[in-house]
Amino acid sequence: MEFSSRARQRHARLAGDRREQYPHSLQFYLEPPTESISLVEFESLAIDRLKLLKVVENLGVSYIRSTDTYKTKLEHELRKLKFPYRALAEDDYEARRKDHISHFILRLAYCQSEDLRRWFLQQEMDLFRYRFNELTESLMQKFLEHANLSFEAISEDLKNELCNELCASTPGFSLSKVKEQMFYKVGLADAVDLFRARRVFIKDGFAYVPFKEIDVIVLNNYRTKLSKALALTARSLPSVQSDERLQPLLKHLSHCYVGPDYSAQNNTGKISLEQIDALSVKSFPLCMRHLHRALRDSHHLRHGGRMQYGLFLKGIGLTLEQALEFWKKEFIRGKVDADKFDKGYAYSIRHNYGKEGKRTDYTPYSCMKIIMSNPPSQGDYHGCPFRHSDPEILKQKLQSYKIPPSGITQILDLVKGMHYQLACQKYFELTHDVDDIGFSLNHPNQYFTESQKLLSGGRELKKELSNSGNFQHKNNSQESMNSNSTPTSSNAAADTELEGLEAYFTED
Repeated sequence: MEFSSRARQRHARLAGDRREQYPHSLQFYLEPPTESISLVEFESLAIDRLKLLKVVENLGVSYIRSTDTYKTKLEHELRKLKFPYRALAEDDYEARRKDHISHFILRLAYCQSEDLRRWFLQQEMDLFRYRFNELTESLMQKFLEHANLSFEAISEDLKNELCNELCASTPGFSLSKVKEQMFYKVGLADAVDLFRARRVFIKDGFAYVPFKEIDVIVLNNYRTKLSKALALTARSLPSVQSDERLQPLLKHLSHCYVGPDYSAQNNTGKISLEQIDALSVKSFPLCMRHLHRALRDSHHLRHGGRMQYGLFLKGIGLTLEQALEFWKKEFIRGKVDADKFDKGYAYSIRHNYGKEGKRTDYTPYSCMKIIMSNPPSQGDYHGCPFRHSDPEILKQKLQSYKIPPSGITQILDLVKGMHYQLACQKYFELTHDVDDIGFSLNHPNQYFTESQKLLSGGRELKKELSNSGNFQHKNNSQESMNSNSTPTSSNAAADTELEGLEAYFTED
C-alpha cells in the first residue's frame, strides 16, 4: 500500500513511542508484545512466520548455510514476507513489529512438546544466525550493546604478547590478520562450541575470541535464553488453550512443522517380513540400514536402537503382529529365549503401537530428533551415522556399500562441515543413481517413501549434471500434510489462508 507524505507522517505519529520497543532490527525476544491485535492479524502473522521458518528449514537441508545461494534465497523470502532484512535501514518499524509479534505467536504453538520445541529452536537459531551475520560491523556492535553482551576487548599490548598463540589457535588466521582483528576476552562457558571445535585460544579460564567468531557466542547466548523461554511458555499454556478462539489455531500451526509424522500409514500390513532384508539395501537410509545389519549380526539391539528402528518399521507399514514376530524371531536366535522375550521385550513393542501404558501412538523419529538427542554409547547402534560415527569408520562402511570414492569424498566433506542431512541426501543420490533428489530430506521414513516411489516409477527425478554442487530442491516434504485439521475461525479469508499452507509448502 502506498502512503502520501502526510499519511506517512500520521502513520508514524500513531505508532508513537512504540518505535522505542525496537531500537535494533534484531532482538532476543525477551519481552512479549503488549499491544492488542485482531484475530485476523494474529492468524496472518503466524502464517507468514511459519512460511518463513519452513523456508529456513528446507534451505538448511538443501544448501550449505554459508553459500551465496542460501543467503540469496533466504533474503528473497524475507523481502517477500516483509520481515527485517539487511537492506532495511532504520525506518523498518512495521517489519520489526511483525518479527516480534509473530515470534511470540509461534512460540505458543511450538512449546507444546519436545519435538516441537526442538524444531522451533533450530529454525529460529538458523534465522537469527543469518540475520546477525548480515549486519555490518557497526550494527553488530550496536546489537551487542543492546543485548547487554558487551564483551571486553583485549588491549593491543596483550594481543601482541599472545600473537603467536592466537594465530596457532584460530584457524585461517595469519600473524598479520591477528594484528588487524579485534579479540574479545570471553568466559569459557560462553565459548564452549568454539572450544569443542578447537577454534579458539584458551588461557586461565577465558577464551580469546576474534570478532569474526563472535556470532558463535551470541548464538549460544540466544539458544540458552530461547530454550528457557519455551519451557516457561509451556507451563503457562493451559491458560491460553482455554481460549476457544486460539486453541484450534495453535493446534493447526503446530501440525505444520515437518510434514507427515508417519504415524498413520495407508500401507500398513502391505510389507511382508521376508521383504525387509532386500528393502534395507535398496530403500533404507543409512541409519536404519546400519541398525538392521546390527540386529541381523548380533540378534539384539539395546533400547535406543529398538526404539529408533522399531518405530521406523512401524512407519513403513509393519503391523503390531508383524513387529512382535520380527523381533521375537531375531532375539531368540541370540541369547534371549521365547519366554524372556515375552516377559521383557513384547510389552515395549505393544507400548510403541499404543496398546499399553498411556495408549500413546508413538511416531517414528525425525532426522532432527535422531541427530540432536540421545547420542549412542559403546555397544549402541542407534543415532545418525553421519553425525555420530567416526569418519574413518563411516568411510569403511560406505566403501562396503560400493559407494564410489568420489562420492565418499563428497559425503565426508559434508560431514566435516556438520551438514549431516545434506550428507544423507548425497547418499540417496549415489545409491539411486540420480544427481538431483528433488526434495528436502527431513525424516528416515520420507527417505524410504521417496526411494520406493523412485524405484517403482511413481515419481520422476530429472537427472542432470550440476557443476555447482548445490542441490536444487522442491519444497514437497509437506505433500501428505493433514489439511483436515483447519481451525474454526470467524474469518473465512483467514481460514482459506490456513488451508492454503499445504499448497505454499509444495511450491517449487
